[in-house]
This record gives sequence, structure tokens and C-alpha cells, in this order.
Amino acid sequence: MNDLYTTQPSQIVMYATEYCSDCRRAKAFFDTNEIKYLRVGIENNKEATKFIMNLNKGYQSVPTIIFPDGTVLVEPGWEELRAKTGTKSGE
Repeated sequence: MNDLYTTQPSQIVMYATEYCSDCRRAKAFFDTNEIKYLRVGIENNKEATKFIMNLNKGYQSVPTIIFPDGTVLVEPGWEELRAKTGTKSGE
């Protein structure tokens, strides 16, 4: 299944940029908790940028994370990610 540009991916998809501290924090959360995800960079990616802007009412908010159940989290902190994924790991 193509997990790009859908609100029903088969795995967690994180739209991110290289320079975003919130994106690095979300990546660290997933890596620390060994949660698989697909990272999609929006730099120089017009289709990804357009997709997240549609989801975020015209804003390029990152990270925008889409879960297989259709949940979308925008710029979440560890507590929000922990609650969504059911993990107990600390920051």
C-alpha cells in the first residue's frame, strides 16, 4: 500500500523537516521506543508540502504525524505521543 499522502496509512507516517526541533523530538521518541514509522521530508517536496498544508488549514506545521487509525497529531510532545502509542518510556 502506498502510505504517502493518505489519512489511512498502513504504518505511522511523519511529515518533517531536517531543521525542526519538534521533528527531532518525535524521531527520538519513535527511535527510543522502537516504533516503526515512515519519515517524509517536505523540503523540496511540493506534493508532501501541499498534503500537510491541506491537513493543517494552510500551515506547514511539522511534524505532522498520521497513524493507521486516521489520527493526526501536529507538533506533539512526548506526553501526547506516549498516550497515543501506549508506551511508558520517559523523555
